[in-house]
Amino acid sequence: MDFCEGLGTAMQHFSTKGAFLTVADGDRVNTMTVSWGFIGFIWEKPHFVTVVRPQRYTKEFLEKAGTFTISIPYGTMQDELRICGSKSGRDIDKASVVSFAKAQGIDGAIVEGCNMYYECRVVCEDQMREAVLPPIVCEKYYNGDYHIMYVGEIVNCYQK
Repeated sequence: MDFCEGLGTAMQHFSTKGAFLTVADGDRVNTMTVSWGFIGFIWEKPHFVTVVRPQRYTKEFLEKAGTFTISIPYGTMQDELRICGSKSGRDIDKASVVSFAKAQGIDGAIVEGCNMYYECRVVCEDQMREAVLPPIVCEKYYNGDYHIMYVGEIVNCYQK
C-alpha cells in the first residue's frame, strides 16, 4: 500500500486520540501511547518520525531492536491507549492490556484491532537539546528530559 493512502485520516486520529508505538526484542514486546510524530518523505523514501523520552522502557527496546510499529485505532481502544500511556512495561505486561500480532514486513509486532499500521526500520536517531529548540518549546514541554527523535523508514503500511 502507498504510504499516502489514508494518511489524512490516520494522522487525524494519531494527533487527537493517540496510537501505539510497539517494539519487539526477541520474545519480549512492549508498547506505549504516542501522539507526537509525523510522516514525511526524505532520502527518497517514506519515513515515520516519533519521539521517546530517555527514561521510557520502550527506549531500551528501540536501542536493541532497531525497528518499531505504529498502530493507529480510529476512535476505539481509548482505555487501552490510556493505560499504555500511563503505565510502564516495567510494571505491567502490556499483553494483558492489548493483543499483539506479528508484523508483516519487519521482525516486530503490531497491536491488533487498530485501523492503520506503519512498520518501520530505524535509520536515524538524535537526542533533542535545548540549544536547538525554541525557548517556548523548552519551557512548555521539557524539564531537562528531552525526547530522542527516531526516524523510521516505513517499510510496510496497511489498513485493517
